Amino acid sequence: MNQIEVFEEIDAPPEVVWDVLLEFESYPEWNPFVRAIEGEPTEGERLRVRIDPPNSRGMTFKPEVVAVEENRRLVWLGRLVVPFAFDGYHEFHLEPIDAGEPSGARRTRLLHRETFRGALVPLLLDQESLEAGFAAMNAAVKKRAEARVEATK
Repeated sequence: MNQIEVFEEIDAPPEVVWDVLLEFESYPEWNPFVRAIEGEPTEGERLRVRIDPPNSRGMTFKPEVVAVEENRRLVWLGRLVVPFAFDGYHEFHLEPIDAGEPSGARRTRLLHRETFRGALVPLLLDQESLEAGFAAMNAAVKKRAEARVEATK
């Protein structure tokens, strides 16, 4: 098992960050890592996801959405051909920061994580490139969410 975890603290409430993450149609405009997602973020649905990791080959895959918790968590499971050859359990997790504020959380900790399992993981996983892609995407989510908050002030 291999795991990549990249955190980002964002000066925007979880609902704003969630909206940014779910606006799949705008990914080509701002997302440097996940260049496109087609489909609905609904449990049991299949998405079509295109990633372009830095300094690595891009790929398109069709994961199944396995969990959706509004303003909190989106999870999908991707597989290469057969189960347990190369499985990727991908998660976006939003955690409110300073939730004790009278008006609710004003900040969010974004966890972008993927857990890889399977016999082909040692051969196919380019962990360094994917980690750089996660970090680039998190930074882009932060920039977009914070710009939305600023626009409402």
